[in-house]
Amino acid sequence: MTDCFIYDHLRTPRGRGKADGSLHEVSTLELASQSLIALRERNDLDTALVDDVVLGCVDPVGEAGSDIARAAVLKADYAQTVAGIQVNRFCASGLDATNLAAAEIMTGQADMAISGGVESLSRVGIGASGGAWPIDPQLAIKAYYTPQGISADLIATKYGFSRDELDAYALESQRRAAQSWSKGYFSNSVIEVRDINGLTLLDHDEHMRPDATMQSLASLKPAFAAMGDQAGFDAVAIQRYPEIEAINHVHHAGNSSGIVDGAGVILLGNAEAGEKAGLRPRAKIRAFANIGTEPSIMLTGPAIVTRKLLKRAGMSVGDIDLFEVNEAFASVVMLMMQELDISHDKVNVAGGAIAMGHPLGATGAMLVGTVLDELERRDLSTALITLCIGAGMGTATIIERV
Repeated sequence: MTDCFIYDHLRTPRGRGKADGSLHEVSTLELASQSLIALRERNDLDTALVDDVVLGCVDPVGEAGSDIARAAVLKADYAQTVAGIQVNRFCASGLDATNLAAAEIMTGQADMAISGGVESLSRVGIGASGGAWPIDPQLAIKAYYTPQGISADLIATKYGFSRDELDAYALESQRRAAQSWSKGYFSNSVIEVRDINGLTLLDHDEHMRPDATMQSLASLKPAFAAMGDQAGFDAVAIQRYPEIEAINHVHHAGNSSGIVDGAGVILLGNAEAGEKAGLRPRAKIRAFANIGTEPSIMLTGPAIVTRKLLKRAGMSVGDIDLFEVNEAFASVVMLMMQELDISHDKVNVAGGAIAMGHPLGATGAMLVGTVLDELERRDLSTALITLCIGAGMGTATIIERV
């Protein structure tokens, strides 16, 4: 197998995923293409060396449809020979795009590729592409379909996480994200998004709430209580998990991931391609894995896939210096830390999606870049990136500095 190296990464800032968000006027195509242009310019990259661009996108419909990766390649004026493909594994799409691009390189089917992802939740919106899992009774009944918010509250109830614990975790995410921005930890990784006139629309993550307190979070109503009661999803979850007498609804807007717009890209290649492009490798993709999990509780995949991946790589939890676990909901990360006995000091050290937001198809790639920067800043070696996934799955990747 050929080593696959990470040569560079960058991302856009995350804009609030609403009509008043700073990136609402920017199309999905423009988010992706501006990222590709910035990657090319920063590395003085001859794009004819790039074999493929693999981008995650969870709702590839409307302006994000018809293979957004190839469209972005063309919009960014890359060489005509650069192919592009869009992939979707729900929230892990950006990480899976990286794993798939790495697999092309590791197996010798490509020399250089760009991975990443894009999502404009203010323009396309969550669930825009539909699907059988939530709406076809032949599948929904069989899989005990429940929305993710109910699943997050089910995890908190089943594993004993209180609202105060979840809120305290959320505040720490906000504190770490604010510190990362104030100390310039993202300065080399986040590009400015510009309008058609070249004026800056956004240069920072605008979803953050660094002024949040336990008192302000306590004033927020549970986000999924009505859905669980009036729509009947609590009953569905309890039918699948009869040991639960009642679901404690503890998640709300302050301890769940933010809805945002954004894109991120990673430049990957083998050693020869990097030398030809005059680039220095920063890390290599060491191993990756996917797994399916019980679809009703849905969000337990990170710990399960991490065990699978560590076994496959011949490693233990103690061999990993830093972990990035997507903060879809606070209970997801807390369960991961509890199941694998991982200290919070090693998890999401720069803040996470509770503070900065979760642009579905892009998040996995953004997490790779964030933790690579932190490995370099702290002079550490290895990191594991993982996300929970809709319909019950987990994806994880191990990177190692070189």
